[in-house]
Amino acid sequence: MTLRAADRARYDRATAQLDAPVAIVDLDAFDANADDLVRRAGGKPIRVASKSVRCRALLERVLAREGFAGIMSFTLAESLWLARSGFDDVLLAYPSADRAGYAELAADPKLAAAVTVMVDDPAQLDLIDAARAGGGEVVRVCLELDTALKLLGGRVRIGARRSPLHSPAQVAEVARAVARRPGFQLVGIMAYEGHVAGVGDAVAGRPLRSRAVRLMQAAARRELAERRAAVVRAVREVVPDLEFVNGGGTGSVQHTAAEDAVTEIAAGSGLYVPRLFDNYTSFRGRPAALFALPVVRRPGVGVVTVLGGGYPASGAPGADRLPVPYLPEGLRYDPQEGAGEVQTPLLGPVADDLLIGDKVWFRHAKAGELCERFDTLHLVEGDAVTATVPTYRGEGHTFL
Repeated sequence: MTLRAADRARYDRATAQLDAPVAIVDLDAFDANADDLVRRAGGKPIRVASKSVRCRALLERVLAREGFAGIMSFTLAESLWLARSGFDDVLLAYPSADRAGYAELAADPKLAAAVTVMVDDPAQLDLIDAARAGGGEVVRVCLELDTALKLLGGRVRIGARRSPLHSPAQVAEVARAVARRPGFQLVGIMAYEGHVAGVGDAVAGRPLRSRAVRLMQAAARRELAERRAAVVRAVREVVPDLEFVNGGGTGSVQHTAAEDAVTEIAAGSGLYVPRLFDNYTSFRGRPAALFALPVVRRPGVGVVTVLGGGYPASGAPGADRLPVPYLPEGLRYDPQEGAGEVQTPLLGPVADDLLIGDKVWFRHAKAGELCERFDTLHLVEGDAVTATVPTYRGEGHTFL
């Protein structure tokens, strides 16, 4: 029996009394992935990206482990909810226009001490001030650095379009704007190198593209390491007592951790290891988060139909954004239908071994987005479900 076949047998036994659709997290794999992240971080703390987890119980589990400290959130409303729930170090990774949220933040000493907001433009400070509604608490601020690699005088750009702050001078200018402004405290710098951390460099069947990605990423790492160090020096001239410099992502943990200027690493997808993280030379994780759909039809030889399945991930549309049939091995989508809204046909000889009511296990393309489809996660240890916990959705929250 292959390892994947053994996993299928375990998951089927563990969920035998549960009707599909159902989502699980294999805690042995989850914990092993957490250990691997800590190993690659080389002693620097890992701030957990909540968008890749979206489950309070699992955030608590990983933050209880040595090597993890703090949360990187994705909306202000989520940040405030987490802080009210007892998480005392929440970095909002994206600028917000949530005026009601800012009013709440500025009026509550506990929230203001726990939450740090993201800024890359003085106009965002104006919005926060206009939203205070009399709240006088000091708002903690982090500046985001644009990590994109720019070539040919800026005519070629490689990297996500996030912050407009690219040079040390630009970041230092906004740092001075924050430092001069009453009611704000600059405490950190963040730089997410998504073109390194979030792009696989060993795509099966694409050797030339994979080599090109590796060359690009090596050049991007060198350029960013030099520029990030210069940015930190420039900002420390304005604010000598910066609390943190955050960088990285699951795919670049060990590379970012090697930079002296970086004090902490961000990572989250590496806990669940969705399918987009199969194509890396730098690490091999264990799939920890899966969902199962039930076989409801057998339309013919070599084909079964499962209920649901149309769970595409965000990003540029493409086949890599679809969940992948994982267990049993050997199933594939019908190219004429793909993953359907209410049903999904699956092809392959192994389909003839499946019966009505059997489970087919899938892996989602991106980590935490799976939790937007399910109210609960069943936590599996060995071949048993040992706990059932709510996702954000199960707690009544769909923050974005």
